[in-house]
Amino acid sequence: MLAAQRLVQATLQHPLYPLDYSFPSIDEGWIVVNFKNKPKVMKSTEMVAVDCEMVLCEDGTEAVVKVCVVDHNLEVKLDKLVKPDKEIADYRTEITGVSSQDLEAVTCSLADIQKYMKKLLSSGIILVGHSLHNDLRVLKLDHVRVIDTSYIFQSLDGSIHKRPSLNSLCQAVLHHEVREKGAPHNCLDDAKAAMDLVLAKIKHGVDKEFPIALVQEHVPESELAKLLLHKIPNTVNIETLHKILPGNFKIELKPSRKGQGANYSAFAIFRSPPEADGAYENVQGSQLKDTYGHPQKLVTFRLSTGLSVNLFVRKMVTEEPNDQTPSKRALQINEAVDVSKKAKMDPKIEEDASAGFGKGDTDAHSKEIEALNQQLKQSEMVIESLRKQLTQKDFEISMLHKMISSKKKKKQTV
Repeated sequence: MLAAQRLVQATLQHPLYPLDYSFPSIDEGWIVVNFKNKPKVMKSTEMVAVDCEMVLCEDGTEAVVKVCVVDHNLEVKLDKLVKPDKEIADYRTEITGVSSQDLEAVTCSLADIQKYMKKLLSSGIILVGHSLHNDLRVLKLDHVRVIDTSYIFQSLDGSIHKRPSLNSLCQAVLHHEVREKGAPHNCLDDAKAAMDLVLAKIKHGVDKEFPIALVQEHVPESELAKLLLHKIPNTVNIETLHKILPGNFKIELKPSRKGQGANYSAFAIFRSPPEADGAYENVQGSQLKDTYGHPQKLVTFRLSTGLSVNLFVRKMVTEEPNDQTPSKRALQINEAVDVSKKAKMDPKIEEDASAGFGKGDTDAHSKEIEALNQQLKQSEMVIESLRKQLTQKDFEISMLHKMISSKKKKKQTV
């Protein structure tokens, strides 16, 4: 099935791949599935799909608690609960469906899962998943033969930066939902859904136009009275948020399936949309856009400790209409190669090259490059801000060292 290999290539050459799949594979505990000098293995078209459920640990990291794997016939290859080796701060039971009681008698470890996955994938099997990098990150598994269903389908406006949810893709492509709204996740259902999406894409034709009109949920007026605060450092408390953002509002923490690590997200809820708009306009920050093109501000402020930190403030807005004609190709793969050098140059994947996918439209390509440049500028601003924070922290550490040294000298004198 050459189509499966072409979808692997489509994933590897997607502009977001270098950002999402840059794993710290050299770190302790990581497993790398290596295909060096195995050209026959790289030609395998067998596929399995994986999905994981994660919990939040007390150290701010995430750990896998359930792993499900299915083959292309949707037969279950693995359905296991996993015992994390760290203390768990939040089981996220309303999302994961896993509670502390479920793990009491579990003996399966992450190392056990890694051993199984490495043996399974070493034969060259293609790994399928939705936003698969999140699953690979908690599995601490680096595997290059992947198909990411959040990459291989595209909305009608032709944007490569939107990440459709698995549920919305299933509604648009398979004409059914993975789960009812508010129901806990079931990683077995999610793995099967990801495989179904890939099979639907292959059946339709990898090179054929497959524009997806993603389901847009109506945003009620009550939602428009909110502002989304995200990438908030854990060192910033709710009281500080009230000092940063003008107006009268209450804070509601935003739950997340994947977690934020050292950061979290929250909603600032105002009494009306005009009040929320006014607060957004008056908050001091750099005007940017998120990956969906929505306006947001990068706000930099100083804590009482003297440390400078950042967070983002975004309006709760619906998708704006796009009058542009959709491009003929769902993914302009060849046009994205220059911004995906990792996929092209990484020696682990150089043997998985496939036939070309066509030129695509020059205007569409120019717009995509412009969007990528905008993202790059935003990243540079964030990096510069972080650099300033590090400089400030170095200064604080230096001052502490001087104070300690001074106190030691005084003690010695006495």
